[in-house]
Amino acid sequence: MKASALKYFIISLLASLISVIIVLMPFHAFLTVWGSSLVGHYTVLRLWKEFLLAVAAVGALYLLLMDIKVRTQTLTRRLLWLIAAYLAWLLVRSLIALAHHSVTHKALAYGDLVDSRFLLFFLIAWMVAVRTKQLPAQWQRLLLWPAFGVIGFALLQFFFLPHNFLSHFGYVDGKTIPPIETINHNNNYIRVASTLRGANPLGAYLILPISLLTVYVLTPLKRNRSHIVVLPLALAALFCSFSRSAWIGAFLAMAVIVTIRLKHLVSQKLFALTGVAFVLLIGVAFALHDSASFQNVVLHTESHSAVKTTSNHGHAAALESGVKDLWHEPFGEGPGTAGPASVYDNGHVRLAEDFYLQLGQEAGWVAIGLFILINVGVGYLLWTRRADPLALSLFAALIGLSVVNLLAHAWADDTLAYVWWGLAGIAMAQPAMTEKQLKKHHA
Repeated sequence: MKASALKYFIISLLASLISVIIVLMPFHAFLTVWGSSLVGHYTVLRLWKEFLLAVAAVGALYLLLMDIKVRTQTLTRRLLWLIAAYLAWLLVRSLIALAHHSVTHKALAYGDLVDSRFLLFFLIAWMVAVRTKQLPAQWQRLLLWPAFGVIGFALLQFFFLPHNFLSHFGYVDGKTIPPIETINHNNNYIRVASTLRGANPLGAYLILPISLLTVYVLTPLKRNRSHIVVLPLALAALFCSFSRSAWIGAFLAMAVIVTIRLKHLVSQKLFALTGVAFVLLIGVAFALHDSASFQNVVLHTESHSAVKTTSNHGHAAALESGVKDLWHEPFGEGPGTAGPASVYDNGHVRLAEDFYLQLGQEAGWVAIGLFILINVGVGYLLWTRRADPLALSLFAALIGLSVVNLLAHAWADDTLAYVWWGLAGIAMAQPAMTEKQLKKHHA
């Protein structure tokens, strides 16, 4: 096979692998649990996308060496070198942790995977998107079609299906994924997870389609009837997750999009009305503070509950413990010693309920600083491409998800990590615009 033919075959293959991962990830948890109930090997099945990622990484390395356009589009970016520095620092901390025997091999491997896979996928998607029109042309279907399925199943779960419906597909509490999730163990308040790993991951994931649908609804040339219908359904599914961090994240994302898309309407009067609405919400909250439903749904607690320790207490204790760990170990204890990976660290589980603190517990202030800079860099590149609906929706979602990650290990979730960062890589294929070009574009 000629070199040029091989290169274009690899580009096509990588584009297909990226598409498969983005499309299947929203159903990953459901499919792996169900598959393992039929054939076993739950852990192996969960790693299917990492196997594809490894294949894609080899192909991307070939493109980087053989294609000048890929090199000029990526190697000249300071963002790439920030990501390289972050990955190198994780490697250093991993080697030190191994030398000190401070973490098990399984926890270390999983920790490195959780902390790095989404950035590798982002770079691969970026490289491929600049060399083919396949991904830039298909991104809407890659995001929305699976999202429609997730939203529909979430609403079916909440309104029609039996609460233990997923137990028929291998969901087992303590072994795979709990078939039922509640607020403070109160069976009167069921939280839905749809096809994701839990209610909080569902809420965080829904910020993506909600952001894009909001962009479309506020863009006359892009808007159609299905967007207007599905957006409230997506918001209903988000509500049924009872994920307060996701509620906040979605509100921020939508507020950013409204401000950008309708900036010509944003005035002092609008801000005044927003202030009045905020005061009214506080008043309503105060009036309902004795309501059992309000306490459970919004506050996740109840005055007369038999549960002595609520999820709020758990969050507060986890955050306090994480801050103490970061203070005493400013360089961290190594990947795998905190977050979901620490489950495999011989009982030394540390869950800070905060992705940034998780990074700090694992790799210290250096990792936190580099990761924040990476987020700022990606956010800036998305901002310069905000004329593109994908870039704008991802920019707004990033702001919302950054807040969510202060309250949860959101980037550690497989689905959100692969889908958001993969789409962000695809968005990089769009050219940046100057302010003058943007004004002309919207004229």
